Amino acid sequence: MPDNSEANIATADALTLLLHNQHAICAAIEEVTKWLSDNGVGSVAANAIAAMATLDRNAQEITGAIMRLRQL
Repeated sequence: MPDNSEANIATADALTLLLHNQHAICAAIEEVTKWLSDNGVGSVAANAIAAMATLDRNAQEITGAIMRLRQL
């Protein structure tokens, strides 16, 4: 079987950057959610909170994939 360690490292590095972007997007949504909540737009804030939950779940899975790639 060919050694794919360079490809695994490159993939893990790319996923890490995407994960950092995902965390930044989540932080931005959190700020907007706070503003919406403070300004009486609770239903929209609730939708934003649901979106953040999805980002969090996916971040956990991406982190797991990165760890598996780095162990190969």
